[in-house]
Amino acid sequence: MAGIVERLVPDELWVLFQRVVPEVPSRPQGGGRRRHGDREVLAAIVFVATSGCTWQQLPTASFGPSGATAHRRFTEWTKARVWARLHRLVLDELGGLVPLRDRLSQHAGPEKGDLTGPNPVDRGKYGSKIHLITERTGLPLSVGISGANLHDSQALEPPVRGIPPIRSRRGRRRRKPGKLHADKGYDYAHLRRWLRGRGNKHRIARKGAESSQRLGRHRWTIERTMAWLAGCHRLHRRYERKAEHFLAFTSIAYTLICYRRLTK
Repeated sequence: MAGIVERLVPDELWVLFQRVVPEVPSRPQGGGRRRHGDREVLAAIVFVATSGCTWQQLPTASFGPSGATAHRRFTEWTKARVWARLHRLVLDELGGLVPLRDRLSQHAGPEKGDLTGPNPVDRGKYGSKIHLITERTGLPLSVGISGANLHDSQALEPPVRGIPPIRSRRGRRRRKPGKLHADKGYDYAHLRRWLRGRGNKHRIARKGAESSQRLGRHRWTIERTMAWLAGCHRLHRRYERKAEHFLAFTSIAYTLICYRRLTK
């Protein structure tokens, strides 16, 4: 029977992670404490992300590394952009990119810190928004965060720019979606011009001209991905004051979503 480390970090995921994790720095002078294995630390980080517990609540007896050790390694790997590289690698393994279909924003829990702001629909409580782009079956491709008071139309460009070039079954890597679907929150002339200038085909609903019910054919896909995101309990409430740490947990959640599709 597999232990908790093997359940949280299966062999296939561990093989992929080894391709993106930085090498352990050597100590020419020798000495020091024995470094905990990367797989055990990664399992501890995944446990914190999925369970929503704090670093101090991490059950050391199950994983080996303490919460302080896991947090320190999490910070190191975040600075090295390990999570974004792992997400891209898993997408590459999926072996293709189909047209993007939607984009949506969601509020995360209240907390002060980088990239937060007063939530206009929740009594002014501080919080963040998660901005997500998926392909048409719901696999997350690009993610960004902003303050809860930022209008959606002002947060379109970073996630679109962040769509990675992904390996395709035929020909070179895909860098652009076949078509980008969005709701009425993005119905602005300057956004349409910007997308056309990038060569991105788009389908943005128009205010006052189209029924909101017609968006359901595409919008349910992104809403389902947001429901998958709820499996990462660490994102229910923003505990991280640093924006890069909150974004790192978001990337971990999306990587796990894509990995589950990879192993089906």
